[in-house]
Amino acid sequence: MGELAAEILIILILLGVNGLFAMAEIAVVSSRKNRLRQRAETGDPGAKAALALAESPNRFLSTVQVGITLVGIVAGAFGGATLAAKLGVFIARAEPLAPYADKIGFALVVAALTYLSVVLGELIPKQIALSNPERMASLVARPMRFVSTIASPLVTFLTKSTEYLFAVIGFKPEPETAVSEEEVRGLMQEGLRAGSFNRVESEIVHQALELDRLPVREIMTPRPKVIWLNQNDSHDQVWHKIVVSNHSYFPVNAGNRDQPAGIVSVKAIYANLAAGVPVRLADLMVKPLAVHENQPVLQLVELFKRTGQHVALIVDEFGVTVGMVTLKDIMEAIVGEFPSQGERARPAVLPRDDGSWLVDGLVDLDAVEAALPGIVFGPETRRDFQTLAGWLMSRFGHVPAEGEATEQAGYLFEVIDLDGQRIDKVLVLKRSAAPYESVRTQTVEGESIPIIPVPPG
Repeated sequence: MGELAAEILIILILLGVNGLFAMAEIAVVSSRKNRLRQRAETGDPGAKAALALAESPNRFLSTVQVGITLVGIVAGAFGGATLAAKLGVFIARAEPLAPYADKIGFALVVAALTYLSVVLGELIPKQIALSNPERMASLVARPMRFVSTIASPLVTFLTKSTEYLFAVIGFKPEPETAVSEEEVRGLMQEGLRAGSFNRVESEIVHQALELDRLPVREIMTPRPKVIWLNQNDSHDQVWHKIVVSNHSYFPVNAGNRDQPAGIVSVKAIYANLAAGVPVRLADLMVKPLAVHENQPVLQLVELFKRTGQHVALIVDEFGVTVGMVTLKDIMEAIVGEFPSQGERARPAVLPRDDGSWLVDGLVDLDAVEAALPGIVFGPETRRDFQTLAGWLMSRFGHVPAEGEATEQAGYLFEVIDLDGQRIDKVLVLKRSAAPYESVRTQTVEGESIPIIPVPPG
């Protein structure tokens, strides 16, 4: 009985060795090289060995295959030659089974070895490896490297044979691909679900990955909101514009806004005031950067880094200034808006108690869609207009008077305030709540658009 127990123990040890090879294979293949490099940089010799194995997968896999094959052959031969015969002796004691004792013993041994090989030699070790592949790879890498050295002639033969057969059949293994943008997004989502990242971190990464496709016109301050200074303005005029604007940078012109003379910062003006030096815009302004409206934001970031400037004027294809972008605008494109106290007190889309909305004419169409259920501006509209005021001017076909209104998707858009020739404030009501009985229309570019006058009082 003691001899039988020893033989069973030998087979279990062989299956354990098989499991070690299987665990090493999964651990090294599943490990992320950047994590192994991090462990190696902290002085982990096992991680260095695992990284070396991962860099030469063909040789490593040959070593694993040699080990698994040899262990399997020895375990099978040992089990069939010893355990099956002894088990047959026990079975032969049952007289009805005596003629089939050897075959039954052999079948039972094969079934038991198969089960233990799958469970102890494959499934359990691989599950352990997948639970923490970098750590497991670091633990088993040096033993695997030792085995590879011992079996070097056979491993080299198998490696060269594999490469030769690849060449014969014309197969070229694909080089390791770099991490794609979609993989990074997927990893962030997995980390968010697992609690490794919080929502803000995930959003920042997603927004940063969009910078190479995001045109600067999407983040610029549009021209109507840009506060211009005239280089001939008096100190009082300049200071008044600065105080009421809440901006940090101002384009300076000499009478023609399409040909700006420079950019001046509040910081430069403050420095002169603190030193008691009279403020002369012509001495403080710097030459403006001019960037096309379709240029990706990422290129603008590189331009800012290269020039040291933190503001640029945005021009269209005709060279006309259409807006301005600062470093703050880029930061907000990544991490979200940083509204000032005044902006928080005056939301661009303000819901009112009566179910209507008070909307700034310069609010982006995206904000209107987000606030008004059912409103959708198509891609053509977004390409031609960025703000609600621009869309309304197109609908009317002229500069509207205060009180003029138009309807879209069940909502009534009523102009209630103008700033010169610009639509400043718009009142939005659900059509069912509008107190109008009749609607007159006018034709603009072949389209019939309802124009609704506001009743007196």
